[in-house]
Amino acid sequence: MDLRLMGIDNTPLFYKLQQMMDASGEETVNAPSRNYVRDARAMAATPVDVKEYPNSYVFVVDMPGLKSGDIKVQVEEDNVLLISGERKREEEKEEAKYIRMERRVGKFMRKFTLPENANTDAISAVCQDGVLTVTVQKLPPPQPKKPKAIEVKVA
Repeated sequence: MDLRLMGIDNTPLFYKLQQMMDASGEETVNAPSRNYVRDARAMAATPVDVKEYPNSYVFVVDMPGLKSGDIKVQVEEDNVLLISGERKREEEKEEAKYIRMERRVGKFMRKFTLPENANTDAISAVCQDGVLTVTVQKLPPPQPKKPKAIEVKVA
């Protein structure tokens, strides 16, 4: 049945009912989970600059107004750098009301797969003036193997 014929095609309820009717025959097996959608939004809203130096990789993230306790820097699965945290909403005073609210609040997260030459035991993180700088030292290049001399015995 087409609900537009009944004259209720411009209400929010109409849109929701139409979505339910359209999706009733479809499977939702491949629909992303809420956690996945939340994490994807958090990752998209957290821009990061990544620089490579001769001896290190540096990740720079703007984090104005956050304390060090609000930020977590971890290494997962031996080579995945995870930068995450949460920006909380300021407590509202009763006499104040928002006219516009544009600063982002909520969880943020970024994951980076580190290259093979990253030394995950030598990672430092410093937050200064609202900018988080995570430095991952590089491992020294492997030394070329020297030929090994084998003594030949005469039998």
